[in-house]
Amino acid sequence: HYPNLEYIVKDGGSSDNTADILKTYENQLLHWESTKDSGQSQAINVGFSHSSGEIMAYLNSDDILLPGALHYIAHYFQTHPDVDVVYGHRVLIDENGLEIGRWVIPSHNDEILTWADYIPQETLFWRRSIWDKAGGKIDKNFRFAMDWDLLLRFVDASAKMVRLPRFLGAFRVHPHQKTSAAIADLGMKEMEQLRKRAHGREVSVQEINLHLKKYIRNHQLLHLLYTTNFIEY
Repeated sequence: HYPNLEYIVKDGGSSDNTADILKTYENQLLHWESTKDSGQSQAINVGFSHSSGEIMAYLNSDDILLPGALHYIAHYFQTHPDVDVVYGHRVLIDENGLEIGRWVIPSHNDEILTWADYIPQETLFWRRSIWDKAGGKIDKNFRFAMDWDLLLRFVDASAKMVRLPRFLGAFRVHPHQKTSAAIADLGMKEMEQLRKRAHGREVSVQEINLHLKKYIRNHQLLHLLYTTNFIEY
């Protein structure tokens, strides 16, 4: 029930009944298409080419937003004009939509982001102005780490990022998802490429772990405080 929502769907030419389902929701969609593309990055760019809204985000087919997320995010942007990018905590769900875990994310840290992408993509929203400043597109050369590349470009564009104190989206975990299938090979190569770009050199696993140590401790502490009801979100 969010007003003025530009809801755009880009399907890669699925051979199941996806197109038939989309047709039944045409009156709720600004645009949809089911055509072949060169991959996820190009598909996201095609979708954004039809958009004009001030607040932008993309949602992969496995994932969902949680109730009230759009109203909450829009109100935050409206009352915090200095903030460019926001994200929040994540719920983990299985292939049947049942909750299997939660991520409670520490406050944002630009420096840590150069060592690892800890931001839940399905909870990520940004202003069109910072999108344009950071290049106005997803880099189609990335097939796995395109969201981390975009985040690092936001940092380079001096974006102010904030982790919001709310569960905003849910990430679906199942054996056939792209994240599970690609991370061991392609994903690692792309992440190494982005770390080298961020630091101007190749970095070792030991160096990565050293820089992430404090952040991981904060993450574990927050999770403990949340699960023992000392803090609420």
